This record gives sequence, structure tokens and C-alpha cells, in this order.
Amino acid sequence: MINWAGFIPAALLISLIPGANQLLGLSNAVRHGTAYALAGIGGRLAAFVVLIGLVVAGLGAILATSATALTMIKWVGVVYLAWIGFSSLRRARRAPAAASAASPADTSKRLRPLIVNEFVVGISNPKALLLFAALLPQFTGGPAADAETQLVLLGAAYLAIELIVGLGYIGVGSGIGLRLGISARTHRMIDLGSGLCFLGLAGLLAVDDVA
Repeated sequence: MINWAGFIPAALLISLIPGANQLLGLSNAVRHGTAYALAGIGGRLAAFVVLIGLVVAGLGAILATSATALTMIKWVGVVYLAWIGFSSLRRARRAPAAASAASPADTSKRLRPLIVNEFVVGISNPKALLLFAALLPQFTGGPAADAETQLVLLGAAYLAIELIVGLGYIGVGSGIGLRLGISARTHRMIDLGSGLCFLGLAGLLAVDDVA
């Protein structure tokens, strides 16, 4: 039987720890509002579905033991986090106008990069793959034939927990956005802070030995 009593607290604790995706969701909520940040979470969950699928298929363990694969994934993540950081700093140097109502076409253009950013940050994080490959099997039990089904159930439960925690981060970010307002100065401060944080995360991932 699945060890739910052990899995749920562990998954909740792991999801609560601030990481690149949670920071991205918080930043999106502050800068763009709740609806846009929720769309971004959809991209994150899609990335995690892919990673969990690799674990269920047995490929997660193979990738987790391959130093070459982990190193490649790691540097893709480093480059992408650094790109997000520099992009945020570049926006902060400009003089953005206060937010205004957007047309449906503008909304689509603004949603797409948020979803893509969350997906790429999630899929290119080697720690996420290692997490799923190492965490999920620990809480399975019973006949070996049930292992894949149990991994799917555990993965689905983790996605639900990630969604709930992500909503919490979005709630905090939306509250901050409402309190600070949507002035040009606020946007500049958010972009500057986000850019520095993402550059810091890129640096930490670059020096981290994930292999």
C-alpha cells in the first residue's frame, strides 16, 4: 500500500520550499495578477507531468544516474534562469507605463511567455527530476505489479499539492501587487528584484553538483 502518511507531509514540505518556479509564480502574480499567474502554473504542472511520466516509464532512474544527462539538463536550466534574470533587469532599466486594459490579442501574447517560462524552468531543473526519481518510489509498497499505478497516484497527489502551494504563493503575490499598486515604479522594483533573484538562482545551480 502507498504510504500516504509519510508522503503527504514530505511532498508538502518540498513544495513549500521557495524555488525558481515558486518565485516565478510569485513574481507573475505581483506583476500581472492572479489570472496570468494561474496560467503560468499550468505550464509548471505540465513540465512536472512530463518528469513524473519519465519516472513511471522507468526512464527517470536512468537519467538520474547519468552524469552527462544531468549536466546537460543543469546547464540548460542555468542558461534559461540567467536569461529570465537579464530580461527582468533589462525591463527594469526602461520606464514602463502603468498597466492598462489589454485586448484579447495582447492577452494571448502576454500569457504565452508566462506559460513557456514556467514550463522550461520546471523541465530544465535537474533537481526536480532527481526529486521525482528518488521521492516517489520510497512511498510505494505491495506487489511489484502495482508499482506503476502507485507511482501515477503519488505523482498526481504531488501535482495537487504543488497546485495548492502555488496558489498560496500567487495569493501572496497578488496581495503584494494590490498593496503596492501597478505604477511604473512598482513594476521597475519588481523587475529589478526578480532579475537579481533569478541570476542568483542561476549562479547557485551553476556551482551545484547535481551529478
